[in-house]
Amino acid sequence: MLSHGAGSNANAPLLLALAERLSAEGFVVLRCDLPYRQLRSYGPPGPGDAARDRAGLKNAIAAVAELARGRIFLGGHSYGGRQSSMLCAEEPGVAHGLLLMSYPLHPPRKPEQLRTQHFPQLQTPALFIHGTRDPFASREEIQKALELIPAQTKLFEIEGAGHDLGFEKKSVSRELPPRISAVFREFFGALR
Repeated sequence: MLSHGAGSNANAPLLLALAERLSAEGFVVLRCDLPYRQLRSYGPPGPGDAARDRAGLKNAIAAVAELARGRIFLGGHSYGGRQSSMLCAEEPGVAHGLLLMSYPLHPPRKPEQLRTQHFPQLQTPALFIHGTRDPFASREEIQKALELIPAQTKLFEIEGAGHDLGFEKKSVSRELPPRISAVFREFFGALR
């Protein structure tokens, strides 16, 4: 399952390209609009939307479990990844792994406002995809934050990429989905 960032939706170019690649490799992929996006077509989530968005992710997991057998991986870009990680911290075992792209560790230029309170409770293995020029976390900040997570983690960096990982303005980087897929398969394949 792949969910979107705060200002986006399930048709984000990154999610479309990654879902297409993973589907071609035999995965059942669900791209889903989070509940706040289902209620309004624009704007970021509000302060009261997070719990409802996590409940929506849990409902989507149940739907995917009826469609496909095997391990379930939950993830998303930015806000979608953050809500996925929070759900897994609240309910260990709800997913077998996390794919977290451009995790919003803190708001840009506000490193004191960390969004890691749930990391010490996270028992789900997590693969972090991070652009080295992401204003939501420096390389050093994300590496330090991963030390808080007791589950196995891996950081895969995209050199020179920002928060959009190179998918800005609907231009799709052709090489990124295969790279993410390869790292995903390697990391989670070793954890069977």
